[in-house]
Amino acid sequence: MDSVNQDEYSLVDTSKIVEEFQAESRFRRYTGVWAKVISVIAIVMSAFHLYTAGFGTLQAMKQRSVHLAFVLGLIFLLYPASRKTARRNKPTWLDILFAVLGIIGGLYNFLYFDTMAMRGGIANNFDYFWGVVTLLLILEAARRCIGKELPLLSLVFVAYGLFGNRIPGIFGHTGFTWDRIVYHLYFSTEGIFGVALSVSATYIFMFILFGAFLGETGMAKFINDISMALAGGSAGGPAKVAIFASALLGTINGSAVANVATTGAFTIPLMKSIGYKPHFAGAVEAVSSTGGQIMPPVMGAAAFVMAEFLGMPYAKIMIAAILPALLYYLADFVQVHFEAVKIGLRGLPRSELPSLRQVLRTRWHLAIPLLAIVYLLLTGKTPLFAAFYGTLITIVASWFKKETRLSLAGLLRAMESGAREAITVAIACAVVGFIVGIVTLTGIGLTIGDNILALAGGNLLATMFLTMVLSIILGMGLPTTACYIVAATVAAPALIKIGVPDLAAHMFVFYYACLANLTPPVALAAYAGAGIAGANPSKTGWTAVRLAIAGFIIPFLFVYSPILLLQTRNTPALVQAIVTAILGVTALGIGAEGYFLRLTTLVERALFFAGAFGLMIPGAYTDLVGLVLVALAVASQVLRSRRGLPAKSA
Repeated sequence: MDSVNQDEYSLVDTSKIVEEFQAESRFRRYTGVWAKVISVIAIVMSAFHLYTAGFGTLQAMKQRSVHLAFVLGLIFLLYPASRKTARRNKPTWLDILFAVLGIIGGLYNFLYFDTMAMRGGIANNFDYFWGVVTLLLILEAARRCIGKELPLLSLVFVAYGLFGNRIPGIFGHTGFTWDRIVYHLYFSTEGIFGVALSVSATYIFMFILFGAFLGETGMAKFINDISMALAGGSAGGPAKVAIFASALLGTINGSAVANVATTGAFTIPLMKSIGYKPHFAGAVEAVSSTGGQIMPPVMGAAAFVMAEFLGMPYAKIMIAAILPALLYYLADFVQVHFEAVKIGLRGLPRSELPSLRQVLRTRWHLAIPLLAIVYLLLTGKTPLFAAFYGTLITIVASWFKKETRLSLAGLLRAMESGAREAITVAIACAVVGFIVGIVTLTGIGLTIGDNILALAGGNLLATMFLTMVLSIILGMGLPTTACYIVAATVAAPALIKIGVPDLAAHMFVFYYACLANLTPPVALAAYAGAGIAGANPSKTGWTAVRLAIAGFIIPFLFVYSPILLLQTRNTPALVQAIVTAILGVTALGIGAEGYFLRLTTLVERALFFAGAFGLMIPGAYTDLVGLVLVALAVASQVLRSRRGLPAKSA
């Protein structure tokens, strides 16, 4: 057998699981005329963004305005107001009305931008009417598409802007009128048309479209086959396949839940078939898929927002993320490997695995677009430039082989798919503008930052811990991009104020915004994995936290030692930091799994944990202590293994 038949292992309907744990997947599935209408709107949206990416974007407010109009129009046609009352085959009259109003409201700033400029920026009653209508439509679109949590949080911030003058103490302010708030949120670039929507209307949309074109060429199957060929035959092979495939698929899919469904439908049944317990199989896939959002070269959408917030090239963000992401996956790999060895699992038979040579020989050309993207970013080109030409290169590369060649129908499918996938991120970026706008208007972000510092007593470790908790709590109800933006607005300033470099502070909250997908009681990626595996969701979630333990520690490391973000030219120090971090993460994985050459005793496990922390904490003294402790644990394992002594406690 040259390759594994993926359909053989797809035992569940992953689309239903994705719908359960990802609100943006609960859209209408049209047939007939309405299907064609949706396709045309989506394809025109992609064509607009392709054109502006290649030949120059419009003025900032106009580009964002057209982008928002497309987003609102598509959301109200695609997403029903309620799952109970939804008519799956056509929109209601109210959906059509909202779609039309959304398109007009989105385009209003495009149509009247010059007129308002000639009036000196003064808004009249007609302007305010459309401002209020559009703001309400954005909240409703977000509720339908991504859930009620973010719109409710936005309304809380708006209420704070209106009634903050009635709040005593440090959180009070002078108060703002409704007109002032509407103007700030709708007619300025500090609210819904701010940085977040700007990035969505340019970089994010184009990279999602790039991923859609890659997907249409069969990139997902190529990634799965490469992963199977590399790792499928080793101990616990399918779990390692999940790690490799999810890390690679993260380059074309920024959603942890969607990533779980895409690769998990194949890898989770495979893991179960060789002996992994269902909850462990679901957790492995969830952890691996979540890591796709922090894995360069194309990370989650929030990474592009980060680059804009910090005013630095995306290439610098990408480089900074390399080592932390590799450490994250290394810890996952170590635990998966030793779990397999501990319970005596083997890999898949070679006869059931694809040939690496055959896979590369027939589909090597599919890697060209990703290599091109990396090259363009590292040579200083903007993400917009890289995504545009990466998309063109994908089309050209697909023609190298008949089986991957993109036809006209394939091109149109990719354009429609890209627009559909982009609107969920776009509406999150728009609605989070409510929060960012109120924060900039009232200054509440600085107040929260000051209070985090006061609560932590100015201690860096305590400040980081409180920031971590805040980011994870926010991430339980918000999409990753929205969570990052809110946390970067209200929490990151506390870290920066205490002396943490800007990049490290923003990367810190970005990590925990991603890891919230794994953290019970709301762990959407883990619960999606549990649904596919047929496992207990809570048990899967806590197993995922254990497997991702390094991910929860790594942000603390690069705050204390920014050298791990590769922002240095001190080569000896960098090499030392990398080596000790690798050793520390490996020891941490061994300690978490309780197995090396054999089951660990309590003392050995404690030595591995203590040594891991010693190696990961920067400093020559701590590195030496950590190395000695790990060496003692390894020596004990070697001696007991030679003597055949059992573990007294695992």
